[in-house]
Amino acid sequence: MNDILPLFPAGIMEHKPLVMAGPCSAESEQQVLDTARALSRAGVRIFRAGVWKPRTKPGGFEGIGTPALEWLAKAKEATGMLTATEVANERHTREAIESGIDVLWLGARTSANPFAVQEIADYLASLPQQKRDSIAVLVKNPVNPDLELWLGAIERIYNAGVRRLGAIHRGFSSYGKHIYRNPPKWRIPIEFKRRMPQIPLICDPSHIGGCRELIAPLSQQAMDMNFDGLIIETHCNPDAALSDKAQQITPDVLAYMLETIVIPTQTNTTESLGLLRQQIDRIDDELIELLAKRMRVARDIGRFKKEHRMSVVQPGRYNDLMQRRVDTGVKLELDAEFVKAILGTIHEESVRQQVEICSK
Repeated sequence: MNDILPLFPAGIMEHKPLVMAGPCSAESEQQVLDTARALSRAGVRIFRAGVWKPRTKPGGFEGIGTPALEWLAKAKEATGMLTATEVANERHTREAIESGIDVLWLGARTSANPFAVQEIADYLASLPQQKRDSIAVLVKNPVNPDLELWLGAIERIYNAGVRRLGAIHRGFSSYGKHIYRNPPKWRIPIEFKRRMPQIPLICDPSHIGGCRELIAPLSQQAMDMNFDGLIIETHCNPDAALSDKAQQITPDVLAYMLETIVIPTQTNTTESLGLLRQQIDRIDDELIELLAKRMRVARDIGRFKKEHRMSVVQPGRYNDLMQRRVDTGVKLELDAEFVKAILGTIHEESVRQQVEICSK
C-alpha cells in the first residue's frame, strides 16, 4: 500500500489533533445546523452525523435515513466543513456519494461482515478513479477483537481502488460489566499500526468510554499513543439526544477539551513513556474487572455454603492454595511476601462477602 493518498487536505491533516465531530444521529435539520455551526466556531473542520443507525435491537431510533443527507449538505454549505457519515451497504454508499458526502465510514458491525464490506467495495470499484480519489473511507474495527478481520476490511476497500483510507479504533464489545462500554484493548490498534503504518488511525473515545466523563482522558491516551486523530460524538443538547446520549458532549465542552489536550512533541521508534503508562492503565483496568469477577464467584460460593450449611472459612484449603500460588508467583519473579499480602487481602474480602451472604 505504498500509493496511499492523504486522508484529508493538507490544511486539515496538519492541525493537531485532527478532529471529526458531530451528533451520533442527525435528528432534525435545525439540530444538524446548530451543531455544525457551533463546531465550526470551535475550529472543527469535519462534521460527522449518523444518517442510518444500526441498532442492536429493534425499536430503537435507527436514524432519519436518506432525507438527512440533505441536512448534511446544508451544513456543509453553511460552514464549509467536510461532511462524514456511516454506510453499511451499497445503497447507503451510493446515496451518500451522490449527496456530496466527503467521508464515509464503515461501522463495527459492517466491518465484521466480509460480504457487506465487499458489497461496498464493489460499488466503489465501479466508480471512475477520479471519483474514488475524491472520497475518504474509514473502517472501524469489528465488534470482536479480530485484527485480521479489520485488516481484511481495509484491504477489500483498497483493492476497490480507494486510496484515501483510514481506520477508526472504537474498542471491542464484550460480555459483562466493564469500566468501558467497549474495552479498548490497546494492543490491537498498536499492532494494526505496526502492520499498516501508512494508514491513519483515528480513535473513537465516545464508543470506547460509553459516557461523556471518559472522553477527555481517552482522547489524551490516544494522543499519547500517537493516534492521528479523534472522532467524537457532539450534540447541541446531549441529554435530549435520540441515540447514545450518555456518550455525547456539547460543542463548548469539546472546544475546552481540545484546548487542554497535550500533543506529544516527539515520537520515538521504541515504546515511549506515555505508551508504557497506557499499558499500566490498561492492566490496572483488567485487574479491577478480574477482582470484580472473582467477588461475584465468591458470593455464589457463599450462597452455596448457606444452602448446604457449610462453614464459610475452610483453613486447610486456604493454606494449601496460598502456598501453591505463592510458589507460582515466585517463579514469575514476584516477591513472596507481596503475593501473600495481595492474596490475603483478596481472601479477607471474599470471606467478608460470603459472611454477608450467609447472614441474610
